[in-house]
Parts: sequence; C-alpha cells; structure tokens
Amino acid sequence: MATATPLNSMGFAKPPGETRVVVAMSGGVDSSVTAAMLVEQGYEVIGMTMQLYDHGAAIAAKGACCAGADIHDARQVAGRLDIPHYVLDYESLFRQQVMDDFADSYLAGHTPIPCVRCNQTVKFKDLLGMARDLGADCLATGHYVRRDMLDGQPILRRGVDADKDQSYFLFATTAEQLAFVRFPLGHLTKDETRALARKYDLSVSDKPDSQDICFVPNGRYGDVVRKLRPGAIEPGLIKHMDGRVLGQHNGVIDYTIGQRRGLGIGGRKGEGEDNAPLYVVAINAASHEVIVGPQSALAVEKVYLDDMNWVCAADSMMPADAAGGRDVLVKLRNTAPASRARLFTNGSEAICLQLEKPEYGIATGQAGVIYDGQDDSHMLGGGWISKAPTKADSPI
Repeated sequence: MATATPLNSMGFAKPPGETRVVVAMSGGVDSSVTAAMLVEQGYEVIGMTMQLYDHGAAIAAKGACCAGADIHDARQVAGRLDIPHYVLDYESLFRQQVMDDFADSYLAGHTPIPCVRCNQTVKFKDLLGMARDLGADCLATGHYVRRDMLDGQPILRRGVDADKDQSYFLFATTAEQLAFVRFPLGHLTKDETRALARKYDLSVSDKPDSQDICFVPNGRYGDVVRKLRPGAIEPGLIKHMDGRVLGQHNGVIDYTIGQRRGLGIGGRKGEGEDNAPLYVVAINAASHEVIVGPQSALAVEKVYLDDMNWVCAADSMMPADAAGGRDVLVKLRNTAPASRARLFTNGSEAICLQLEKPEYGIATGQAGVIYDGQDDSHMLGGGWISKAPTKADSPI
C-alpha cells in the first residue's frame, strides 16, 4: 500500500521544490522575510511588488509601501535571494478601488479604512489573479495572522504577536481567497522576524515599520481628499449639540468622530460640563456641519453592520436560540481591544451588535470585526459600520 505524501509547510502534498509560491513583496521587512523563509525551505518563489500610486511623487517617501524607495528595496531583496521579481503597475486600479472610495467616504462624513479595501480588492483580487495566471500554488504575504484548518475548512486566527496582529484588516477575506493565500509569519513575533532578516542578511532588516496609510505618508488625510476631489470641499459651521454655533471649519473631511484636538475651539464652561473638553460627536456632510459635545455623548451601546463577510460559511450560522443572539467579541477599531457583544441578525446581510459595555468614538465607515465568543483567536468575519447611534443623534 502506497504511503501518502506528507503535506509541506504550505499545505500541499508535494515537495517544496515542486510548489510555486508568489510572494507579495512591499519592500518592508515582513514580506522580505516571508520570501527569504520560503526560499530557505526550498520553494520555487516569485516576488511581486505592486506600484499603487504616483511613483514620481513618492520616490523619496519613507515609511510607506508600494511606491518609490520601497519598490527599490523589494528589488534589492529579490536580487539577494536570487528569485524572479516583477513590478506590477496597479496605479489605476488602486486609484479606482481604494483612493476614490477613501475620498468619497470622507466627503460623506465617514471614516474609511483603505487598508481593508486594498486587501479586499487589489491584493486579494487582482494580485491573487495574477498569481493564479503564473501557475502558482498559492500567494504568500507578510501579514501577522494565522491560517488554520477547522473541520476541513481554512479559517483565520489572530497572529501570535498581539501587538502586530492584522486580522482586523483581513475580515473581508473570502473562503475562496483564503484557500489560496498563506501567511508564513503568523506564528512569529516582530522581534523574531527582524532577527530572521538579520540572519538572511537582508538590507531591510532595520527598516522602520510603516505607520501611516501608504498614500498619506504625512498623515494629512484632508490634503489627499482635496487633491482627489478639487472643488468638492465646502466650509461650514461647528456647532455644539445644544445648537449653539461655536466656530467655522474649512471642510468636514478634516474631522472624524471622537476627535478632540485640532477643533479650533476650546472647552466650553457651562452647566454640568465644568469646562470639560469637547469632542466631535457627529458629522452632517449634507449641511456641512460638525457637531461637538461632551465625551459622554459619544457613548455607543448598539452598532449596526452591513456588507457582511463570513470567512467560512459555517461561521455565519446562528445558534438554536437565535432570538437571544450569539455571544461574540468585536473590534470596532484596530487599536482597541475586542469587547463582548451579542450578535443579532434578521436573516439578511445586516446585523446588530448589542455591546456589553458602551464604547466611545465609533464612526461610520469603520469596521466591526467579529471573533468567536469562546475562542478569541478565531476571527469569524465582519462588516462595515453603517450606524452607531449616540446621544448626539437626539440633540439635548
């Protein structure tokens, strides 16, 4: 009786040398180590770098991926590893699928997450399709997240390094995409990754992590929106939620829910407020109004999500007591810890989350990423926040 061929580290029943892996190489340390690890393990590795925005304008930019110096860094690493390397001009696709959505969301008074859109479209749609066209067995990325198997189906788990876990940004990954994508760094800490970069003698071993959205390397989101939508930004009023006009602004794109600093107004001494600081509690894009109020007005107890994605079909199943909801954990911001909630559904794609404790500064356009209530490492999926009612929705 023939002995079954064992699975290699990418999950295929054949030797690494017969397994073709395309690695998405951004020019950073994570994707570079991913490529080096797979070369060391004997895989046939092909490096691909996406040029996503204006190469000329960004050539001197540091700390942002997929343009300028970072493409050069990716090419250098590929040369060091002696693997084929291709630069794909996805600038037009990125503009249409990510940057335009970013600008339009801000104009509508929302707070978008372009990194999710990029993973959802350009990386796991266009780049993945290119990898398939090259006959690759899989696409590997440098994300800190783990791909696991449960009941014969691939699922996503948080990365071992809690500080670097990127599962929040991958909630829109479909089952079909997850069947093809691999995450070799998910079991490592960032320190271990940098140690490997030094071991492999990679030129990017000490390169700083990207801290900003790649096409907004200076963190000034409003400047990007003004460039993409010239003439679309209008000034308006800054109002207290009690109706009092406190100032003026040059565009709602410069504000986001929960913002405290840079409002151009000070604290307001008044009854019950005791000169407390003011926060942005609502944005009315139609009337060009920014509404401010005390932090207490930001409290959210229910969050509504739409355009839901469940990574595995089984994850979308409600328990027998569906009327009583389902115990889950939800992350409403990447930087916030997951909190307990009850998930309710009406059978459509939209769901409601009843939070166990109020949260503050929740903005439409952000994501609600859902984890199993009994296994907090298991990311089930998520959706986009369509409503997060606060006291500011019923002015005092």
